[in-house]
Amino acid sequence: MRTGRRVFLRMAGRAAAAATAGAALGCGGTREPRRRLAIAIDITRCTAAAGCRACIDACHQAHNVPAIPEARHEVKWIWTEPFERAFAVDEPESLADALRGAPVPVFCNHCDNPPCVRVCPTQATWARGDGVVTIDAHRCIGCRYCVAACPYGSRSFNWIDPAPYVRPPLATYPTRTRGVVEKCNLCEERLADGGLPACVEACPERAMVFGDASDPASEVRLVIRERRTLRRKPELGTRPQLYYEI
Repeated sequence: MRTGRRVFLRMAGRAAAAATAGAALGCGGTREPRRRLAIAIDITRCTAAAGCRACIDACHQAHNVPAIPEARHEVKWIWTEPFERAFAVDEPESLADALRGAPVPVFCNHCDNPPCVRVCPTQATWARGDGVVTIDAHRCIGCRYCVAACPYGSRSFNWIDPAPYVRPPLATYPTRTRGVVEKCNLCEERLADGGLPACVEACPERAMVFGDASDPASEVRLVIRERRTLRRKPELGTRPQLYYEI
């Protein structure tokens, strides 16, 4: 009987300790909604400046992305795709003429359900609490499972040493090496300092809106709620957080 009582008291003590720890971590009671960072892109505004590469150049410069001329070795964080290739639109005749063939900026969608995270054997890629999907290049073993799993082609692999193709490298962001994967990180280093993603800041047409999609009063949430937007391959269930206003 005494043994049973001791076990009961020990279990009760552990439960109380767990409850206290949970409360300290915000696991009990009501919690503030999780921040969910997202970008909305106005395609009409984006394509107003023909041939504009401001977002691409700003991103690649800020992150020491190598400019490798060979297509098979190309590394890219942002690039453009024709509208019809970026979106599987069943009835293209229903679209405005201006959108047909329009170069749409594409990059990592920072999905709510990212398949790249699930397949990484070393946890080199993971989703932060605010939804940013990021990579630790030191953990990456170059297996390229994440490259195969990403349905958007948003990841690049360094087949060759990228260092000779980065000129001049910025000391504020680490360079990568041969044999690792890289991609858009939503400028997490700039976010940490309270800044905007480089692509959003550099856009001369102000075509990109960035913010917390979980905040009903945020500009990006208003765009998502009140305007017609598309997401790439929503049928896959990855829940991408790049929205394209059309």
